[in-house]
Amino acid sequence: MAWRKLGRVFQTPGDTAWAKSHAAYPTANLRSPDCLRVYYTALDAGQFGQGGYVDLDPRDPLKVLDVAPAPVITLGEAGDFDDAGANPFSVVDFRGQKRMYYLGWQRTLRAPYQTFTGLAFEGADGRFEKWRRVPVLERTHEEPHIRGAPYIVPHGDRLRLWYTSSSQWTELDGQLHYHVLIRHAVSDDGISWTVDPHVCLEPGPGEYALGRPSVIMEGGLYRMWYSIRKFEHPYAIGYAESRDGIRWTRMDEAAGISRSETDWDSEMICFPNVIRVGDQLLMFYNGNNHGASGFGCAVWEA
Repeated sequence: MAWRKLGRVFQTPGDTAWAKSHAAYPTANLRSPDCLRVYYTALDAGQFGQGGYVDLDPRDPLKVLDVAPAPVITLGEAGDFDDAGANPFSVVDFRGQKRMYYLGWQRTLRAPYQTFTGLAFEGADGRFEKWRRVPVLERTHEEPHIRGAPYIVPHGDRLRLWYTSSSQWTELDGQLHYHVLIRHAVSDDGISWTVDPHVCLEPGPGEYALGRPSVIMEGGLYRMWYSIRKFEHPYAIGYAESRDGIRWTRMDEAAGISRSETDWDSEMICFPNVIRVGDQLLMFYNGNNHGASGFGCAVWEA
């Protein structure tokens, strides 16, 4: 079983001020039988990130139907937790609302940045209005630096959340590296979250971060794809399985996707987002330079 790459879907043309480069963190949401919307993060000339989208044909995910002319979620005000980036990471329908859980990031002086999870609600024009100027996943004593990369799955009348967490930066060969692991939380309202004390996944030997989890649940089995950052190798995509969504078994050899020999994803492959569309399981993902080369799509073949 493996992913069959369909090809690159979209690369930012670079002809607008808010989107000079990148189409990072593809985040899919099936809006109708005829519209698969994939949100992404673009960077401007100052490397500030905002979220736009492309609409795809669900029957042919390489066919672009429309491209957002302006960002649908924008930077926070100076000093806010999202004043350097508001990056879509998960879009769900919950209690009659379309909600976006996004990664808000802020540059800092001693460490490169800090990231926390924000919430926004879609308006009639397709743009998202932020819940508040503060995160729904704010810093805690145990998680003071990073509580981001949210992935939401509705579960009955509650929401389940998998996210990245960090409490430590370490220096190696003159570079700072965060130690990032994946945790789980639940919520009745999508605003107040109860975090499970058990860590879902954490870096292994030679690794310093596991990020951007994407989870599906089918046939009583939870399946997660995520990014792996190593000291000696570029980004790769890993895979794990779980019966309860909390205790996971890493099975990276079964991820089913790797870098190409020569192509837009030949140097790295990262930031997976998996979605069921009809009878197909699709993965949207980034390639070289963290999304500067755009995002592509693959289909799961059993």
